[in-house]
Amino acid sequence: MESFDYIVIGGGSGGSAAAGRLAVDGTRRVCLIEAGGRNDNVLIKTPGFMPFIRNSSNYKYDTVPQKGLNGRIGYQPRGKGLGGSSAINAMVYIRGNKWDYDNWAAHGCSGWAYDDVLPYFRKAEANERGADDFHGAGGPLFVSDQRSPNPTSRAFVEAAAELQLRTNDDFNGGVQDGFGLYQVTQRDGERWSAARAYVEPIRAQGNFAVRTDTLVERLVIEQGRVTGVLVRRGKSSEMIYARRGVILSAGAFGSPQILMLSGIGPGEHLRQHGIDVVIDRPAVGANLQDHIDYVSGWETTSDVPIGGTLKGTLKMAGAIIEHRRKRTGAMTTCYAEAGGFWTVMPNSPVPDVQWHFVPAVLEDHGRENVKGYGFSLHACVLRPESRGTVRLGSGDAAAAPVIDPNFLADDRDIATLRAGVRLSHRIADAPPLQAYGPTDRHPVDLNDGAALDALIRARADTVYHPVGTCRMGADEAAVVDPTLKAKGVEGLWIADASVMPKIVSGNTNAPSIMIGERCADFVKANEATYA
Repeated sequence: MESFDYIVIGGGSGGSAAAGRLAVDGTRRVCLIEAGGRNDNVLIKTPGFMPFIRNSSNYKYDTVPQKGLNGRIGYQPRGKGLGGSSAINAMVYIRGNKWDYDNWAAHGCSGWAYDDVLPYFRKAEANERGADDFHGAGGPLFVSDQRSPNPTSRAFVEAAAELQLRTNDDFNGGVQDGFGLYQVTQRDGERWSAARAYVEPIRAQGNFAVRTDTLVERLVIEQGRVTGVLVRRGKSSEMIYARRGVILSAGAFGSPQILMLSGIGPGEHLRQHGIDVVIDRPAVGANLQDHIDYVSGWETTSDVPIGGTLKGTLKMAGAIIEHRRKRTGAMTTCYAEAGGFWTVMPNSPVPDVQWHFVPAVLEDHGRENVKGYGFSLHACVLRPESRGTVRLGSGDAAAAPVIDPNFLADDRDIATLRAGVRLSHRIADAPPLQAYGPTDRHPVDLNDGAALDALIRARADTVYHPVGTCRMGADEAAVVDPTLKAKGVEGLWIADASVMPKIVSGNTNAPSIMIGERCADFVKANEATYA
């Protein structure tokens, strides 16, 4: 039976960072366990291939029917394999707003104010612009400006400026408000996932074991302490032991699922699945938050955007050749090339809507094949009030969890989204975008609130940022304390987006990496306590 100092469950953004930082100095034996594969292929590494990434790298979860979305079943893509969702996402590097972290601290998460987390963002980052008060240049996570953004993405920024909406060239600097091109987690025109940053550089070290295609069935808990994990490879199961502890980093869906399979969660729910209750913890799988998003779309007479035509296909074929030779050109696209943050509701302390501009027509998360040229504009509610749940669908670890984001259950969310969609159309109506000859694919009277709400409920869905299902807090009901230690059991930490007490005002990949960085330091500090 294998034994390590630490086992890290999940090779995604938080898990890669935690495992890499614990193993890098060679003094600890660390095992990283990942249910998927290595994700070491051209589809993953080439940004423009994002829509063609294989099913083996994406869990492709569904939600339960959503009452707030006319009973529709939503789509929940999640990364599978090393890098997790950072291996399949749009690579947008956003940290959230200073207010988010200060608010966490104000509500009991001491040590998580903006001034506490900023050093970890800087520590993780290798920004090609260099180091300053907000950015790092020596970290493992490469962050770059886009090499070849589509002209329509620049036109979007110009269109926002026509409306007197400020231009912002650094959403992670002193001010978040404004519109501009996003920085991306790329290096030399290739995707730079969390695994490429933290795992691949040290995977040959003798103290670091990476176990891919290995499913965690449950935690092993003995006398109130997590001592290892039960894993499945193929059809056989085996135990792997942890002398010092386990870090759970399976994400906002996977982490609560593994806790519940291990007997930690809502007691009655666990008993319904024949699972012995170790700790009755109702907060496990509760508090699910996600950014509800509406995508407005326009077809264009111009062929400048990315298009699903013969000409567009030939253009993309040339771009593939250019990328293989030079790592430049259209295949470096992150698709969500431009965007911004703005406040649309009264009394909002900071921006409450985020936009992602895509120089292509998107329908149903890109799963619908759309011919022709055009552009799309996402608007998402940054701090939704609706709360959902993650529950077990089965006692089998290989079964998908039951996901209920409970989208638009709170009327405040649709009011914010309504205002965001209206601003999307004002931007699209400005001359810089009108120059491309756009036609609205889903026309509606924007002044008719009821009609607009009906359209939103018929088409809105996630923008892929689930958090909160193993929330951090100082209160007894919380799943982890502010050092990310699980409450009620020894030897267990959680390091992923599930610990966020409230969702951040932006994309969640960079914050998840920051959480992994912090967890590694918390674990090391715990060692010192018992040295």
